[in-house]
Amino acid sequence: MTSRIGVAVLIFATLQLGNAANAPETMDGYSPAHAAAEREWETKFRSLPDPDGMRNFMQRLSARPHNVGSPYDKDNAEWMLAKFKEFGFDAHIETFDVLFPTPKERGVELLAPTHFVAKLQEPPLSVDPTSQQTSEQLPTYNAYSIDGDVTGPLVYVNYGMREDYEQIERLGVSVKGGMVIARYGGGWRGIKPKVAAEHGAVGCLIYSDPRDDGYFEGQEYPAGPYRPPDGVQRGSVMDTDYPGDPLTPGVGATKDAKRLSLAEAKVITKIPVLPISYADAQPLLAAITGPVAPDTWRGALPITYRIGPGPAKVRLVVKSNWDLTTIYDVIAKIPGNETPDQWVIRGNHHDAWVNGASDPISGMSVVLEEARALGELMRQGWRPKRTIIYCAWDGEEPGLLGSTEWVEEHQDELRQHAVMYLNSDSNGRGYLNIGGSHTLERVVNQVERDIQDPEKHISVWKRSYLRNVARAASADDRQELRDRSELRIGALGDGSDYAPFLDYAGVAALNMGFGGESPGGVYHSIYDDFYWYTHFGDTKFVYERALAQMGGTTVMRFADADLLPFDPAGSADTIKRYISELKKELKQKQDEVRERNREVEEGVFTATADPDKQYVAPSKQPLPPYLNFAPLDNGVEAYVRAAQRYRQAVGKLNENAGEAWQSSALQEINAKLLQLERTFTTAEGLKERPWFKHQIYAPGAYTGYGVKTIPAVREALEEGKWQDADQGSVTVGQILMREASLVDSLAEQLEQAEGQPPATQTAQQATTNSRKEQKQPAGR
Repeated sequence: MTSRIGVAVLIFATLQLGNAANAPETMDGYSPAHAAAEREWETKFRSLPDPDGMRNFMQRLSARPHNVGSPYDKDNAEWMLAKFKEFGFDAHIETFDVLFPTPKERGVELLAPTHFVAKLQEPPLSVDPTSQQTSEQLPTYNAYSIDGDVTGPLVYVNYGMREDYEQIERLGVSVKGGMVIARYGGGWRGIKPKVAAEHGAVGCLIYSDPRDDGYFEGQEYPAGPYRPPDGVQRGSVMDTDYPGDPLTPGVGATKDAKRLSLAEAKVITKIPVLPISYADAQPLLAAITGPVAPDTWRGALPITYRIGPGPAKVRLVVKSNWDLTTIYDVIAKIPGNETPDQWVIRGNHHDAWVNGASDPISGMSVVLEEARALGELMRQGWRPKRTIIYCAWDGEEPGLLGSTEWVEEHQDELRQHAVMYLNSDSNGRGYLNIGGSHTLERVVNQVERDIQDPEKHISVWKRSYLRNVARAASADDRQELRDRSELRIGALGDGSDYAPFLDYAGVAALNMGFGGESPGGVYHSIYDDFYWYTHFGDTKFVYERALAQMGGTTVMRFADADLLPFDPAGSADTIKRYISELKKELKQKQDEVRERNREVEEGVFTATADPDKQYVAPSKQPLPPYLNFAPLDNGVEAYVRAAQRYRQAVGKLNENAGEAWQSSALQEINAKLLQLERTFTTAEGLKERPWFKHQIYAPGAYTGYGVKTIPAVREALEEGKWQDADQGSVTVGQILMREASLVDSLAEQLEQAEGQPPATQTAQQATTNSRKEQKQPAGR
């Protein structure tokens, strides 16, 4: 087995390598004749996006608060519908009725040792006109917090992640029966009340510390971009079992949909939770005594950060209106003129917590401008080969409501017709950041090379490459950057509207946006508005233009291709890295437990603890067993080999200017290419979160936004569920074998279309050769 893997990897690596800085210009998926025409149309498209137009879109869409259920949310949807029709799209609005709680009563009161009542109010600013629209603004709150009126001693838990509670336990502190206060950051906000409830807390407060996005980083708004003392981050705290409407998991939330009761909805928090400003948090934190917080837990407030519990005693009241609310998705289409039953989908959400100029209108304005430019191309005679669908989603902020319900309602059609989904959300200044399905990595790198950075006047690809070189953690990382022809893209977890497409429907997805040079602290507050963005965001709207160029070119590249430009090689290479990571993680856990157990036996913890301070030494833990990674190794070996064969076949097709491009086999191959991402899914989904069907990418149960790759194995490994990890290895190994067989069959069809003799070594043979190995028990 080792020798076969080595040969396959060597061949694969040779195909992957190239001088990154001087990689040749290519256009995968296009015949030589068609490539020239496509480049001409794409160049025309990129000349059209107008910064002033996007500024006008933003000013209009962010003019008033437009949260789910607000009058201006519906007004925006209807205005965008008219715009899409004006641009030449066939457009309509689809509505869904979703559970969207809004605050009815909120209260935070310090009862002891002194008395203080939190303001829970963001004050308007005289220089910021829309911050003064107080009657239309949603109060500061966390959506999907359970109702409650609870009181308890206050305990500071840093970011409120699981590792923070492990440290608290070492200090002999318990949060059982207490009220925890955590700062934003370190992980998704919804994990904080989840973990607090698991440790017995009765309530949870989340505040924004100035060290993270306030005066510690720079000037406060309005003098600078950072969070002012009374600024508050609203946001959803829905649990991670599934996104979308809490009452209709797996089906579209239409008027006649069968709904769960509120008590049956697994994603509602178990304890009440409320966000507060650091102005409201400071008196609460200052009233805590007990152990001094570790260095890394200390924020930037002028207090001594202590853990507690108490003597600060806090009462928290959260009560909501638990109403069904109508949301408005705008769906706009350009029918394909050759293959209308294949859909290239582009989307961004339009709802906000308040005015939302940055989140989401900086992205939504780009999508509208792309649509306007495509409409202009149609007036010049261009027509896409495939159907293009542009979407303005409602209800993303509370929990990806609009996109998830649309995907669930149209799931059968999407699995049959969807080519890929391209998402954006917020956009700023700086570097292009891309995450997504790794079958799309190669083509998105090619598109990046065609887009110019508006500040540096080099391609956005080149600028990202040079940043990565500058920030490389090691010489090996720098060498890989210089040798590899493509920049790696990140994997997607959760956090925006790509999730239902990728995680549930198995549609290959990308998420992209610029950032890194327009930091700030107004996220989900009343200060994320047109005034802030035009002073501290992409003030000239030139990166808005660059994102429109990038997004629209990517859509055209897929909509017009002769052969859909998926590249299994990038996926196979990435999955091989994930499997290596799993092995390293297991070894690290074994080494850590082995060392800690030895130190427990030696008495290290008790001997080094300060006798004047309370401390609970850890106990010995069972040593993690060895796991059976053979199914994963066999599966990825077959996938690497099949991907290498497919890339060779595509390379020969690219060299062929003749009849191969006219072959009717390309239509069948394109239809099968849609299954590349679907094959990574299972109908059963993940064992503990069956809504998530994808077996390569999923948001973590305890990370939320953060991805867990090969989640059936990785999460089981992290949780110490060793049998589940072994079973996950078998499941994913079988999926990789199926993927290899699919890619092999595609390569064979391409070879036949080109008149080549088929390759002799196939993934089907690899499947047969490895069945014995996959049936062997775990090597424990």
